[in-house]
Amino acid sequence: MSRRRSKAEQRPDGPPWRVTMHDVIFESDTPAGWVFDVGLLLAILTSVTVVAVETIPSVAERNWLILGRFEWFLTVLFTIEYGARLACAKHPLRYAVSFWGVIDLLSVLPTYVGFFFVESDANSFVILRSIRLLRAFRVLKLWRMMDDAEELSQAIWKARHKIIVFLIVVLVAVTISGTLMYFVENVIPRMTRGESPLDDSEFVASQFDSIPQAMYWAIVTMTTVGYGDIVPKTTIGKFISATLILLGYSLIIVPSGFVTAELTSKKSSEPALETKCPRCATAEHHDDAVYCYRCGERLAAEG
Repeated sequence: MSRRRSKAEQRPDGPPWRVTMHDVIFESDTPAGWVFDVGLLLAILTSVTVVAVETIPSVAERNWLILGRFEWFLTVLFTIEYGARLACAKHPLRYAVSFWGVIDLLSVLPTYVGFFFVESDANSFVILRSIRLLRAFRVLKLWRMMDDAEELSQAIWKARHKIIVFLIVVLVAVTISGTLMYFVENVIPRMTRGESPLDDSEFVASQFDSIPQAMYWAIVTMTTVGYGDIVPKTTIGKFISATLILLGYSLIIVPSGFVTAELTSKKSSEPALETKCPRCATAEHHDDAVYCYRCGERLAAEG
C-alpha cells in the first residue's frame, strides 16, 4: 500500500488537466498513455534515422531540404513535449535537473544551436535522442520489465564479491597463459637458435613479441572471440591455445550462475501478488500498480 501511495503522490496538485496530462505523459497504464508512448517512440526512431541518413553524402545532397524540414518538425514536436512535461510535473525544477529532464533538453538544443551557431558540429549531438529509446520499456505493457531490470541490477550488486573473485581468477589465468605463450612461442625458439630474447635487431618470426601482446591473445582466446590476428605456431602453443579455449567455454557460465542464484533466492523470499482487476479479472499485478496492465482499468485501492 505504501508503494502505491508513493506513486499517487507523484501526481501534481492544481487543476485536473495537470493530473490528466501527467497520467498520459508519465504513465503507460492507460490507453491514452500507451498511445502517447508509442507515438513518442516512433518520433524518436524517426529522428535518429533522419540524423543517420544525413551523414550519407549521396542522400543528403539530393534530399537536404526534406531532411531539414523533417528535423525541424521533430524538434518542434520534442520541444512541445518537453514543455508539457514541465507543465504537468509536480516539481518542474526537480524534473528539469533530473536525468530524463536533461536528456529531454539535450534532445532539442542541438538543432537550435545548429541553426543559430554551427550546424555541422551541432547536428551530431542530436543522436542523444537515441538515449531516450530507453523509454521503450514503458511501452506495450512492458512496464514490468523495468522492475525486472532493477531486480537484475540488485542481484548483480549482491553477487559483486563473487564476480570480483571470478574476474581476479580470470586475470590470473590470462597473465599466466600469456606469459607462458610468450616463452613457448618467442623466448624458447630464439634461445634454441642462439638469439637473444630481448634483442629487437634480429628477425622475430613469432607474433608473440611481448607479454602484453600474448595477454591480449589470451583474452581474445578465452572469450572465444578469436580474431585470428595472432596464432601460435608451435605444437605446445597450440595445445595451450586449445586448453584456453575449453577453459573459456567453461568460465562463461560462472558469473551467470552467481546472478541466477541471487535472483532465485529473491523470488523465493517474495510473497505472490494476487491483486485482481475488477474488469477483466487479470491477477498478479505489481503492488504499486494503479491501472491494470491488460485492459487499463483502475485497480481498487487496498484497505
